[in-house]
Amino acid sequence: MAGLTSQTSRLTAWLRQQHSWLAPAALALFLALVPLILRNPYHRELLNLIGVYVLVVLGLNLFIGFAGQISLGHAAFFGLGAYGSAILTVNLQLPAWPAMVLTALAVAGLALGIGIPTLRLHGHYLAMATLGFNYVWHIILVEWDRVTGGPSGLAGIPPLTVMGLPMDTESRFYYLIWSLVLVALLLCRNLLHSGVGRGLAALAQDEVAAACLGVDVQRSKIKTFVLSAVFASVGGSLYAHYFGYVNPDAFGIFKSVDLVIMVVVGGLGSVWGTLFGAALITVLPHWLDFISDYFDLVHGLLLVLILLFLPQGLVTGLWQHWRWRGVRRRQREAPTADRPEMEPQP
Repeated sequence: MAGLTSQTSRLTAWLRQQHSWLAPAALALFLALVPLILRNPYHRELLNLIGVYVLVVLGLNLFIGFAGQISLGHAAFFGLGAYGSAILTVNLQLPAWPAMVLTALAVAGLALGIGIPTLRLHGHYLAMATLGFNYVWHIILVEWDRVTGGPSGLAGIPPLTVMGLPMDTESRFYYLIWSLVLVALLLCRNLLHSGVGRGLAALAQDEVAAACLGVDVQRSKIKTFVLSAVFASVGGSLYAHYFGYVNPDAFGIFKSVDLVIMVVVGGLGSVWGTLFGAALITVLPHWLDFISDYFDLVHGLLLVLILLFLPQGLVTGLWQHWRWRGVRRRQREAPTADRPEMEPQP
């Protein structure tokens, strides 16, 4: 009996050690099988679009959910990535991958320049500053038509190639984008379980307390802001090379609001919830096409309901509710289980 207990304990310890890899492995297996089930090109295009938004929302969730800040201008970095790759490949004839890297570096530098003064603000002041940046960027896209194509946008963007194979079909791009998503998920998860992630968690709770514990508050916020901007830039570049066309309407203020809603729906501070939030908000317009005129109202109502009843987000809130119910059930059952049975009276 003691030997069996010892073996069970070792098995449990081994499973706990491997738990960090079970979820990514299961997700990778599921994603590999999805194209075999969904053969409709329309459904595959939706999956590819979800993957692009997951990359963007992962970075935004680092900034909002973990660093405890707010940004209503991340669609600008998304658009900078898309237009940067488009301009470098169409106008300057650079290869797609070097163009994506150069664009990400340029966006990182711009985010650093914006973040140093802007991140001294707090709360709604920070939200308004990032919203203003998005508004200015959208005006530049529309008015600087000699470079950006103006309201008509830019077309003829070449697809990405991997080992000489162009990613010009839904299936090929699917495996590329979701491979990058898996890498990004693992990077974010490892970051959040490191000392940097614990510093961000403290920062999100209380900046003064985090500073007292030795966290460089301003530097941590700037680093997270730059990293989230790079994620958005990579997502924008992938968006441009997949669709082969970009226009200003895809990167306006309302797109920034959609990205924030994806974060909130998936769960503030939930890496895996990002998948659900991006998927739901991307697919929702296609499900509710019959009320397209009122879709902004539906978006707003969904956000209000989640903030009222599940402030941690839909996925995180439901998960915590389920765990709390399990704890309460065990607490109710514990006294009954520990109470000795009464001997029957003669």
